[in-house]
Amino acid sequence: MKKIAWIIGLILIVVLTGLFWYKYLFVFGEGVKAGSLNYFVKKGVIFKTYEGRVVQEGFQSPTAGGLQSNEFRFSVVDASVAEELERSSGKHVELRYKEYNGILPWRGTSKFVVTEVLTIKDGGKTDSSALPYDQ
Repeated sequence: MKKIAWIIGLILIVVLTGLFWYKYLFVFGEGVKAGSLNYFVKKGVIFKTYEGRVVQEGFQSPTAGGLQSNEFRFSVVDASVAEELERSSGKHVELRYKEYNGILPWRGTSKFVVTEVLTIKDGGKTDSSALPYDQ
């Protein structure tokens, strides 16, 4: 009887470990998002995490007939990536991210975790050589 209990206990531990891994550690998707960095903050009560929001160009409508700004809310774990983003508020940024199935408190409040800043461009300036007319 003890042998069956050990086998059932071991199977239960393996299944629960697999479910935890799939829910919180499995990278569901990876990608790149670009837009204007609206804000970037470090916040939290117990776990201080970096959180930010990028406003993307265009509009997205969750319901027919409505307009809503397309926002990308994200978290950052790496301190060097956070330092880059802290100096980039209001600028156009391209961010590489990983998407997880679940949220861990020490990883942030978003399923999207930015891993790299690809480019940072000044949002307000235009390249005058690209304009089709003389100034």
